[in-house]
Amino acid sequence: MSTATPTPEEAGRIRLAHRAAQIPPSATAALDAQAKALIALGVDVINLTSGEPAFPTVEPAAQAATQAIAEGFTRYTPAAGIPELRAAIAAHLNRHGTTYEPSAVVVTAGAKQALHYAFTALLNPGDEVLIPAPYWVSYPHLTTLAGGTPVPVHPSPDAALKVTPDQLRAAVTTRTRVLLLNSPANPSGVVYSRAELAALAQVAVDHDLTIISDEICDHWVFGTAAFTAVASLSEEIAARTLTVGAVSKTYAMTGWRIGWVAAPTPVAHAITALQSHTASAPSSIAQKAALGALTADLTTELEHRRQALDARRLTTIKALADVPGIEVGGTPEGAFFLLADVSATYGSTHAGRTITSAADFAELLLTESNVAVVPGADFAAPHHVRISYTVPPDRLEEALTRIADFVAGLANGPV
Repeated sequence: MSTATPTPEEAGRIRLAHRAAQIPPSATAALDAQAKALIALGVDVINLTSGEPAFPTVEPAAQAATQAIAEGFTRYTPAAGIPELRAAIAAHLNRHGTTYEPSAVVVTAGAKQALHYAFTALLNPGDEVLIPAPYWVSYPHLTTLAGGTPVPVHPSPDAALKVTPDQLRAAVTTRTRVLLLNSPANPSGVVYSRAELAALAQVAVDHDLTIISDEICDHWVFGTAAFTAVASLSEEIAARTLTVGAVSKTYAMTGWRIGWVAAPTPVAHAITALQSHTASAPSSIAQKAALGALTADLTTELEHRRQALDARRLTTIKALADVPGIEVGGTPEGAFFLLADVSATYGSTHAGRTITSAADFAELLLTESNVAVVPGADFAAPHHVRISYTVPPDRLEEALTRIADFVAGLANGPV
């Protein structure tokens, strides 16, 4: 009988590939699940972690889905999506000054999958992606999964959470392949102006980089800020830009999982081929729902929702401004998030525990005050927490009161 040490396989253990072993679960998804689990147990938790508006799915989408089921539209569709939806998405994008043809659009199972396909189509092993910080938690992991190397580009402390062209140029190497842009930005809510985006995109032109522009929150822009589609900046920039979006945020359709990537034809064809071998195609029923949303006249309803979220944004900013030890980062003028710097609370204690990080702050806030926020380390904002102000107004005001009371109750707290 052999006495050799068994291999992992012989021992009944499965060895994960490096690409899987190094990817942590989504921090935002984990915290959202933790908050919802407490709520299910009857705990009065107010969940400010969620990346979705607290509105119902728009009615035309639901009606279109019901009709699709009734008509038996439950089979495979073309890998790039049904033609009428691709045309509707192109028209939806072109209202911002782009010139996409339906053939440039690939429908995907959400914007996250669109990003995954984009990175997979563009990156060879070791290729670098410039990612302005603070950034959405999944960007670096999607880059790594595709074999690339994420290169965070951090703003200066006094730059209101925005990076500059010079900072991008300083980060470019011979391996840089992609510049990722996201405005309105998750997690900060910062909106780059048209001039600022043009200057950042010019770096890509000068260094022959491809741009991936995540524009999923294009509808959620407030105050004097204005949304700019990167591919609308010039023909030269459009020729090197992939635009990613979805119906998720605008139409409250996060669970329907329909997004898209619009790209120059060779890239769109490559992404279509990738999808044909992975997902085959997005859900037929969800595609019909997205088509219902995009082709209905929802101007009044969407504006009503935008104004409602804007009111919650202003309420949140004002309330936090009155809390010693908390400072809102940058100027949150879009999406439905903001970052709050809590570093002034470090060294304070509560329930015998000392706060030394934003993670400590978030954990104590949840366990002691039943308010869930996301610590910012995974967003490259280690001294901040992300607050999503999408919950109904009465719950938001209660959450903000609890945050103020929590901070006021810290021993040796901020002054």
